[in-house]
Amino acid sequence: GSGPFSPSRSKARSPRATFILAVDVGTTSMRCHIYDKEASVRGSCSTKVNVLHPQPGWVEMDPEEIWRGFVAVVKGALQDSGLHAKQMAALGISTQRGTFTTWDRRTGVPFHNFIGWQDLRAAQLVQRWNRSCTMKLVHGVMKLLHLLTRQKRFLAASLVVFSTQHVTFRLLWALRHHVRHAVLDDNCCFGTIDTWLVFRLTNGALQNAVEPHVTSILRPALLQMCWSGFLCALVSLPLSIFPSVQDTGHHFGLTAPAIFGAPIPITCMADQQAAMFGECCFDTGDLKITMGTGTFMDINTGSKPHTSVAGLYPLVGWKMGPELVYLAEGNAADTGTAIKWAQELELFSDVRDTEAMASSVDNSDGVCFVPSFSGLQAPLNDPRACAAFMGLKPSTNKCHLVRSILESVAFRNKQLYDIMLRETRIPITKIRADGGVCTNNFIMQMTADLLGKKVERPSHFDMSSLGAAFMAGLAVGFWKSPEELKKLRCTDTVFIPQAELGTYRPLLRGWEQALRRSMCWYDQS
Repeated sequence: GSGPFSPSRSKARSPRATFILAVDVGTTSMRCHIYDKEASVRGSCSTKVNVLHPQPGWVEMDPEEIWRGFVAVVKGALQDSGLHAKQMAALGISTQRGTFTTWDRRTGVPFHNFIGWQDLRAAQLVQRWNRSCTMKLVHGVMKLLHLLTRQKRFLAASLVVFSTQHVTFRLLWALRHHVRHAVLDDNCCFGTIDTWLVFRLTNGALQNAVEPHVTSILRPALLQMCWSGFLCALVSLPLSIFPSVQDTGHHFGLTAPAIFGAPIPITCMADQQAAMFGECCFDTGDLKITMGTGTFMDINTGSKPHTSVAGLYPLVGWKMGPELVYLAEGNAADTGTAIKWAQELELFSDVRDTEAMASSVDNSDGVCFVPSFSGLQAPLNDPRACAAFMGLKPSTNKCHLVRSILESVAFRNKQLYDIMLRETRIPITKIRADGGVCTNNFIMQMTADLLGKKVERPSHFDMSSLGAAFMAGLAVGFWKSPEELKKLRCTDTVFIPQAELGTYRPLLRGWEQALRRSMCWYDQS
């Protein structure tokens, strides 16, 4: 059946099944960890994700390379731990969202590379749709409904615009350029990275999988818990290409025994929801900040989705049985991206040096950095904004530039936090940070100062991996409840506010002015 594995069923598979495998497929790297009952890491392996840029603004990944990397990190972690696949109770997978491919339903061969969530190839299509008569009509009707009912959801709908981060128009572009004939022959499967991996892990075989073409409930829809037939009809997307939808607390099938040496139950989560789960943000008002390639700030809004007018978006956090938890999310696309770019410009050689460089000067010498290689997200929502250094002087040195980049990360955290408070009106109960960039103490301390709240940093930074492990463990009865998981979480450092917000206010105003100057830049060409 398609229900969760029961504890007795998982034990029946193997009396030695005492560990959980988890793989996080990120934008720049892929990591596998093996966890024991105490959520301690018993073995690890990682590899780099090769991102391709075949044209300016295009972001792609080779599906076969992703598959080979996935198999390699799992086998590497098993070898590192000295354990066997037979001892794995489950495999939890966490993947980046919004990155997808399409493939031949009969052979499993991809029609094209994965198209990444940062990809801009559909920008003109998005712009045309946002300016179309259809969207004007939708906005007009929603404004009228808001005037009549005063319901916030209609106001939010009247302000909705598409962006390149939405899969819809990148998929439409792919269907027009790569797979028109396959769609007409009903021989096309669409899927994000989790769907593709489950398809490959189960060999696309019905005897192994609950359904070989699946995705988690976190991906497609929000209120109906299914793919939107209205939206598909609106933009001419065929429903037949989409995967079936499973709860996060359900297994997606078993790995083919030949791949790792034994069949392993599979569960999947999207990376930010997995990070939220790994941080044990199970209660309404819990907030986490993941600072990796981009920054993603999520707040647990409980059993109700949040309706936003400023660009936050509601998400399904997780669904286990009847319990459905929603999140509200805001993001900044260029966090680790900006730091890596600065490293490639040789502003520093080792990313660990940035903290000392930023602290070696009293301020940024009036320099402001706009982290906008992929436009500006909430609350400004301008895909045409440019990245920029502003306020450069003859006295400006590398340390000032590095400090301005790190400050921009903390300033974006403050911006997103303020919108969360203003829009959700949910009291923040706790703040937890994770992701590779959270290892930077300068950013963490400045974030705590700006938010005026304690910010916790965990001992284990790979929260997406841990969250995927937690969900997989609950699905097979390895762990019994979220309360048990809370006891396993370890905090490394708590950053307590040390400076008044007023100290930063002039810097924040100057930075916000720089943001406004960078907006609509690409309209000038």
